[in-house]
Amino acid sequence: MNKDSIAVPIAIVVAALLIAAAIYFGGSNTPAAPTAPIAPGTPGEPVIKQVQEDDHLRGSPTAPIVIVEYSDFDCPYCNQFHQTMNKIMEEYGPSGKVAWVFRHFPIKSLHPNAPKIAEASECVAELGGNASFWKFNDLVFGSKTPQEFTDMTKLSGYASESGVADISVFEKCLSSGKYTNKINASIDEANKAGAKGTPYPIVMTGDQMAPLAGALPYADMKAMLDNLIAQMDGKAPAPQVQ
Repeated sequence: MNKDSIAVPIAIVVAALLIAAAIYFGGSNTPAAPTAPIAPGTPGEPVIKQVQEDDHLRGSPTAPIVIVEYSDFDCPYCNQFHQTMNKIMEEYGPSGKVAWVFRHFPIKSLHPNAPKIAEASECVAELGGNASFWKFNDLVFGSKTPQEFTDMTKLSGYASESGVADISVFEKCLSSGKYTNKINASIDEANKAGAKGTPYPIVMTGDQMAPLAGALPYADMKAMLDNLIAQMDGKAPAPQVQ
């Protein structure tokens, strides 16, 4: 079964496994409840960009299942979901069946420094490549409790630890505002994709996609992925929605 042939199963999986597991948090950081899967080109539906070559991807670029996440570096639920996705990739990444794409959706009204941290991550990506980008993300999220804001004085140190050789170049990149427009474009993109808060993850299989219910815990992510993988492998029927 190819990845384009599970359009109906992904709809059923999301409805059966994720709507019941939706997580609601207080405040503007909270995504709305999961919506129905989106067929490309449906009039009036959110516009979700397919994965591009310049996306920040962890895992195989040919993975049949891709989790696209719009995230904010100072969002506590993004921090929790980042740890969940690291576990997911440790389990499913080596098989090449699941990939993870990180896109920016800093909410400045809640986290004033988040846009600048996003710019810093792009400077790291420019100077150190994709592996350094992900290392930087892991350091930013992993260096604090979910409720803490990032210590901005540590960004240069994180960049160095991530593999950036010349920190003066990194600091010049960051102070120049070189990536401000790119971050703003990603925010616009997230809004068009229907994001109401962070994290805003979307599961994609082929040309079918469905927003998830925010910072789903590991067990719920695993249940969804196991079901999708079993269906792609022809080993399980799609669950029925009651």
